[in-house]
Amino acid sequence: MATIVKTPSGTWKALIRKNGWPTNIKTFRTKRDAEDWARRTEDEMVRGVHIVRATAERMTLAAALKRYTSEVTPTKRPSSQESELRRAAILERHLGKYSLAALSPEIIAHFRDMRLAGEDRKDEHGKPVPRANNTVRLELALLGHLFTIAIKEWGIGLVMNPVMNIRRPAPGPGRNRRLTEDEEKRLLAAVDAHSNPMLRWIVRVALTTGMRASEILSLRRSQVDLKRRVVRLLETKNTSPRTVPLSAAATAVFREALNHPIRPIDTDLIFYGEPGRDGKRRPYQFNPVWLNIKHKLKLSNIHFHDLRHEAVSRLVEYGLSDQEVAAVSGHRSMQMLHRYTHLRAEDLVEKIDQLSRRSDLPRGI
Repeated sequence: MATIVKTPSGTWKALIRKNGWPTNIKTFRTKRDAEDWARRTEDEMVRGVHIVRATAERMTLAAALKRYTSEVTPTKRPSSQESELRRAAILERHLGKYSLAALSPEIIAHFRDMRLAGEDRKDEHGKPVPRANNTVRLELALLGHLFTIAIKEWGIGLVMNPVMNIRRPAPGPGRNRRLTEDEEKRLLAAVDAHSNPMLRWIVRVALTTGMRASEILSLRRSQVDLKRRVVRLLETKNTSPRTVPLSAAATAVFREALNHPIRPIDTDLIFYGEPGRDGKRRPYQFNPVWLNIKHKLKLSNIHFHDLRHEAVSRLVEYGLSDQEVAAVSGHRSMQMLHRYTHLRAEDLVEKIDQLSRRSDLPRGI
């Protein structure tokens, strides 16, 4: 039987001691609430379905995120860690005050809708700026994985993972942005004019090889073989190493970067930044300059990842097979590869004309 006593402050404390179960204590405003909780809890213990919710009721999402980012996040790749810390900060800002037990599907669904509508972000006219579906999907994925870890590894008493009971935003259709000839000329001229030559090297490498920004920035001299004209990528998004062939233009860019006379001797990085407070050099963080150049050129709708998209699409236009393109780009599935390979209709006109002229010829010619 439960012990129910009145505390000096006027509340009622229910205490349950049962063999095979940890001592369970909870305080209520009224004696009736304490008795109801005790009766319900003892019944669950008898039936073997009781879940100790005390930890889940005490631990806030902010505390859980702090533990997650200190234990789980460091096991992931550096690029994933940075993005995950940003998403964790967003979750903490909006939901951090809730306990894990209090975070219901309704509350999480409201967070999803608020983020999709952009209610927490306004433009210069005070209008909400909606967020992309995939942005919110990744935030919910982090929250869902946190609950999974809390239930399976931290022993947090929860009946369910609330994120599993809400609708996820549909995946976006994928960008199909291609650079026009004029845009490419203006963009290359702007990066060429920048004082740091690494910016133009990075942009040209992306445009000629299709490598991701994270793959380019992490490159070290030992990974580039100019004699064989290949780059060996050891850390990639899908964790599978791959070898990227270099065109003549890409080889020239890497040769210029590797032979740069001002290269310091304290780093093996090809695209390096200034030493940090700890004296270590890290990859060159070009994004602030890149964003400033796009703004000046009024090309804000071009993303750096679009350079990879452009490079992969050109490989298809050069006549490489899907398997050959995938070997260069690192795409595991043909479905994902096809999202990047949007051919220009005008580039197909001449090929269609050639095929139609051949079909008009008599057979045997």
